[in-house]
Amino acid sequence: MLQITCPWCGPRAESEFGCGGEAHIVRPLDTDALDDRQWGDYLFMRKNPKGQYFEQWHHSQGCRRWFNAERNTVSYRFQQVYKPGERPQGVAIAEDGTADDEPDSSWAPTDASPVDAGGSAA
Repeated sequence: MLQITCPWCGPRAESEFGCGGEAHIVRPLDTDALDDRQWGDYLFMRKNPKGQYFEQWHHSQGCRRWFNAERNTVSYRFQQVYKPGERPQGVAIAEDGTADDEPDSSWAPTDASPVDAGGSAA
């Protein structure tokens, strides 16, 4: 059974969690200036990479809190978990939620400012 480490509760069974999809999605600064295609892309278009990926998880059967995780989509191994508002250790997050360069300045991050991220692999 896969174990996921909740930043607040520690390691728990996967059945206690729900995946909330891609993490670090940024909202456009001026949503009124977007056409329908651009707004649809923001709402619905997500990456599905092979390898390293950043996701939101909800501890629905435990503390009921949300957190972020870096997970390998091939091996399912969790590299690290961290609380909302924190940044993952050792990587920069791109607009598409994958490890890359800094986000485009025309988009505003939905997270708070960077903080040292804790977490451990499960």
